Amino acid sequence: MSAGVDLHAHTTASDGTLSPRELVRLAVRHGVRVLAVTDHDSTEGLGEALAEAALHPPLEIVPGLEINCDVDGSEVHVLGYFVDTGAAWFQEFLRVQREERVARVHRIAARLAELGMPIEPAEVFAIVKEGAPGRPHVAQVLVNRGYVRSVREAFDKYLRAGGPANVPRNRLTPVEAVQIIRRARGVPVLAHPGLAGKDELIPELVGAGLLGIETYYAEHSAEQTRAYAELCARLGLVATGGSDYHGPQSGRANPPGTPRVPMAVYEQLKAQAAVAAQA
Repeated sequence: MSAGVDLHAHTTASDGTLSPRELVRLAVRHGVRVLAVTDHDSTEGLGEALAEAALHPPLEIVPGLEINCDVDGSEVHVLGYFVDTGAAWFQEFLRVQREERVARVHRIAARLAELGMPIEPAEVFAIVKEGAPGRPHVAQVLVNRGYVRSVREAFDKYLRAGGPANVPRNRLTPVEAVQIIRRARGVPVLAHPGLAGKDELIPELVGAGLLGIETYYAEHSAEQTRAYAELCARLGLVATGGSDYHGPQSGRANPPGTPRVPMAVYEQLKAQAAVAAQA
């Protein structure tokens, strides 16, 4: 199997279903040579992932994270790579973000009760354990209770952006997320823009310091992939990509290493990281 690059994957440190060690082992089985661990609002899984990767040379782990932002009628996610995870201010920011995630679960539970589908927040937190709670965990509780048949159905009917049970987070703008990642000496990348449908924000994000756009993504059409690749070339951005793997039965179960991302993308990302570190 050819060497692969996957710059978007999640573990139990946020809303993935595999531990960091399990994710690394799965990535190795799928021929991945470069894996970014990009948990939501958390870098807690990186240590375990790095330790496991050391047992599977030449696999490289890219330290990363994903920050969710609510905008009118949609969500915009910003990935950050090679951030200074040891910065105290940055870890404090992530702690506050995770606290807001907990509060949001309570607000979503209240909304679901209004819709006639009561759940207990404790059920969600039991699934999360030590990770950062999010809508995928709520969706799993809805499946467990028999309200829906699958995580995907839970999102499509209730939890999607603008859905009847979705409750926005306290507002963090995509520009602020980009600026925070740059302050942490990282490389900010707009995640799966084809899902957000907010391409009109890209010029402002570039002005704030955006350095890449996630181009190779399973839910992007061939036309979208081509358009984002051309946009990156025109703006001097890195056209990144990844599986957005969350685990089996998660609704995001494309195996690590899919779609195929050229190794040159990783080299470009490292080059941008070297520049960002000196900014």
